Amino acid sequence: MAERIYIFDTTLRDGEQVPGCQLNSIEKVQVAKVLEELGVDIIEAGFPVSSPGDFNSVVEICKAVTEPSICVLSRAVQNDIDVAAQSLKHARRGRIQTGIGTSDYHIKYKFLSNREDILERAVMATRYARNLTEEVQFYCEDAGRTDNEYLARVVEAVIKAGATTINIPDTTGYCTPLEFGDKIRYLREHVDGIDKVMLSVHCHNDQGLATANTLQAIMNGARQIDVTVNGIGERAGNTALEEIAMILKGRSELGFETGIDTTRIYHASRMVSSLMNMPVQPNKAVVGRNAFSHSSGIHQDGILKMKETYEIIDPKDIGLEDNSIILTARSGHAALKHRLAELNIELTKEELDIAYEKFLRLADVKQDITDEDIMKIAGRDLNDIAPVRLDYLKAVSGTGVQTRAHVRLIVDGEYKSAIMRGNGPVDASIKCVKKIIGRKMLIREFFIQAMDKGCDDIGKVHMQVEYNGSRYYGFAADTDIVKASVLAFINAVNRFIK
Repeated sequence: MAERIYIFDTTLRDGEQVPGCQLNSIEKVQVAKVLEELGVDIIEAGFPVSSPGDFNSVVEICKAVTEPSICVLSRAVQNDIDVAAQSLKHARRGRIQTGIGTSDYHIKYKFLSNREDILERAVMATRYARNLTEEVQFYCEDAGRTDNEYLARVVEAVIKAGATTINIPDTTGYCTPLEFGDKIRYLREHVDGIDKVMLSVHCHNDQGLATANTLQAIMNGARQIDVTVNGIGERAGNTALEEIAMILKGRSELGFETGIDTTRIYHASRMVSSLMNMPVQPNKAVVGRNAFSHSSGIHQDGILKMKETYEIIDPKDIGLEDNSIILTARSGHAALKHRLAELNIELTKEELDIAYEKFLRLADVKQDITDEDIMKIAGRDLNDIAPVRLDYLKAVSGTGVQTRAHVRLIVDGEYKSAIMRGNGPVDASIKCVKKIIGRKMLIREFFIQAMDKGCDDIGKVHMQVEYNGSRYYGFAADTDIVKASVLAFINAVNRFIK
């Protein structure tokens, strides 16, 4: 039977320490509710003493969330702990996390102190916090660079003082996986009472080892792990929730499980990215735009024959519909045939060979191969068969002018138009399309990428549209970014309107 690993999410505390990623109380509650739906066990809601806004956010999160425990951060300072306890008064299950730096770097240069005084402060803070709440989590800041023998002394002392969870942070991302695993094992073997508390880890990604260190800690006895959505956090970030959750899900032979509903991962990732205005890098593991995209001909051929040849994660397991076969000059016959089939085009072997030669010539000079390109290569015209086509677009905006758009579409051969106002020309234009189509659609992703330089810049728009629980991608490029945006939206719409 798999052993349970508890997920401690610190997106709203450590994740929010990223410059420019601060959220207001309403947005924090939104994220907290998504984390609850995701199935995290503990939400670190903030650092209440840091500001009145952070205190209020913790209070509101405590009121809005019922299933996870709510944890708040404090220093080993009495006032910090008092404020932390006050902020948790509405929590169904509250936890105070208090702690202090234990490495010589922190003791000598940050606190201008010595090991014995730090040990005494740690015990006093733990004892004081335990008088105010049942759950006390003690963190040994910079434990990654702390001497193991002294670290064990501190951990044993705070357990005796009432700590219920011990958090071992690799605060600077210093450790290698073997070093960090050995540190966790050392504590389990040398600390009296360690079996009576929850052992937790908090890893940073300064050297790209956060997830590896967290996994190694689990293998050596940690049963609670600190994570953030998309791996955001101070400096290079923290262990990414989506990475460790999918590792444990996909490698059942390791013998561990979490309570995470992985099918909600992609939604949580995009929501956090949007609210914090922090785009997910395209090659980000698990949730990046390219994580399930395949452009190599060899890979595409394998994927089309059997997904497991190059995919160890099923896209549906994180809430995506499917992978993406990207046509490039490296694509083979199988990829082109697959795309033609998606466009309901069947070619004979001879016709496919001819189309493939045309495709290669085009792919050598054109970076992005569109459905329209494929249709033309196959002797079809996308504009003649697409259910929805753009016929006319006019958008008016400017200082002192109310933004308005007029759009006319050809829908199944019939001309339909709409005039709408919006928060800009793109918003107004897409509202027109939505009104004409008459279906409830949500834009989940909207990226604009410059393709050329100079006065004739071409803007390429990537868009992801959600309809009826499924998500569809649309792409378009034009010197007019408003037109490109509308065309990309229509391109996505045409994928589900048959």
